[in-house]
Amino acid sequence: MNAVPTTSSPSPAGPPPPGHRPAAPRLAPALSRTAATAGRVLRQLRHDPRSIALMLLVPVLMLTLLRFVFDGSPRTFDSVGAGLLGIFPLITMFLVTSIATLRERTSGTLERLLAMPLGKGDLIAGYALAFGAVAVVQSVLATALALWVLGLDVVGSPWLLLLVALLDALLGTALGLFVSAFAASEFQAVQFMPAVIFPQLLLCGLFAARETMHPVLEGLSHALPMSYAVDGMTQVLTHTDMTAAFVRDAAVVAGCALLVLALGAATLRRRTP
Repeated sequence: MNAVPTTSSPSPAGPPPPGHRPAAPRLAPALSRTAATAGRVLRQLRHDPRSIALMLLVPVLMLTLLRFVFDGSPRTFDSVGAGLLGIFPLITMFLVTSIATLRERTSGTLERLLAMPLGKGDLIAGYALAFGAVAVVQSVLATALALWVLGLDVVGSPWLLLLVALLDALLGTALGLFVSAFAASEFQAVQFMPAVIFPQLLLCGLFAARETMHPVLEGLSHALPMSYAVDGMTQVLTHTDMTAAFVRDAAVVAGCALLVLALGAATLRRRTP
């Protein structure tokens, strides 16, 4: 009689041996893809002098113009200039980033990149890294000009002023990446500026104290990140030390930038229909 073959079922896996560590997530490929994307964007910007001028020179020129507009009232320049030192970088980075990202999509570059082993998160992080590097240079130039050439009088540390200016520029980058997903042309990308930037500019407290506004507008201003950017600049303008309000303002601006970047990665489209 032939014996019936039997198959032995695999024994259940036991607990891992003592000292066993699970494999760590491989971050190196993701970081490499992000760095490669950032390098490509920076190389493109290097051959685009108009965009470089818009990002680096326009905030400097606008601050200089503002200084001579209030030439007879230095105190007014001190109170308004600190807020605009954060607003100008935000606006310029918003414009350049939204148009540059849209151009990548309409030209088909974005679709070809996403066909490679490159996730949307890697792409957005690469763009944020590249434009963030430009934002550092932009913020340093604008802050140095305002403090040591135009005579902006601040009580607090210049480094805190630079920090808020940098966070504002990064927020503008994040907003530009986000709105580019909803524009079908460069003209439409520019049209988003009145909808995204102008309401914040009017309600941020730069032109009128927020507590003097209509209660509905005052409540709305508390939900807009530019309000905290201006408040952070005001804290540096009037306090010698870092205050709890400054930490709160900087954290809100940074948190909004990270949130908008995540939304940008979620809504990024391969191409424009």
